[in-house]
Amino acid sequence: MALRSDGIRTKKRILKACVKLFLENGYRKTTMNLILSEASVSSSSFQNLFCCKEGVLLELENFMFKNQFKAARKVAGEGLPPVYVYAVETALQLTLTELNENLREIYMEVYTRPRLLDYVHRSTTKELYQIFGPYQPALTERDFYELELGTAGLMRGFMGQPCTKEFTLERKLEKFLTLSLRGFKVPEEELQEVLAYLAGQDIRSIAQTVMEDLFRKLAMHYKFSLDGLLPPEKQ
Repeated sequence: MALRSDGIRTKKRILKACVKLFLENGYRKTTMNLILSEASVSSSSFQNLFCCKEGVLLELENFMFKNQFKAARKVAGEGLPPVYVYAVETALQLTLTELNENLREIYMEVYTRPRLLDYVHRSTTKELYQIFGPYQPALTERDFYELELGTAGLMRGFMGQPCTKEFTLERKLEKFLTLSLRGFKVPEEELQEVLAYLAGQDIRSIAQTVMEDLFRKLAMHYKFSLDGLLPPEKQ
């Protein structure tokens, strides 16, 4: 059922409040009372639109998933093979979790909760089948779903480990992509070319743009910077 204009405004207000609260307090510490107060909505209005707090997270997950791939396709352009889109998109996910510890918690919740993780698996499988199908033409979309179960676990493991001076963001991206691209049977020479390409991208700025797109979508102003995630030579 399509939302009326007042319902759309209320939904945006709730999403705006939740993004602010999730980033400031973390997902788990953001209570329903805090959300209702910040958004100035009743409990019944919230439940009609989202049912529960996890419903908000699903809405945000859907937006971020689409926007990450959109940003990755824009960066890679039409001249590069689809594997470059995968490299940029996964690098964006890992970079976003380093921008803010509460943002890391949000992503970890997505990769932990069955309902949300199912969305990740099914949405990502479609992309994987299109991107890596040519490398393994005998595999079906179902096969790629099963491979996605493994790469999602890999992603969650790397997300959960914060970067340090020794384990820099660049090192994290290289290790993740080396493992995942080898799993998808990307030839070693091409894998190294992808890693070299990614190393030449300002992935931090691209990640910040993804967040700013979210803020713009919700018509909200929020100070969100890359402080603490400087390139290795500036740390």
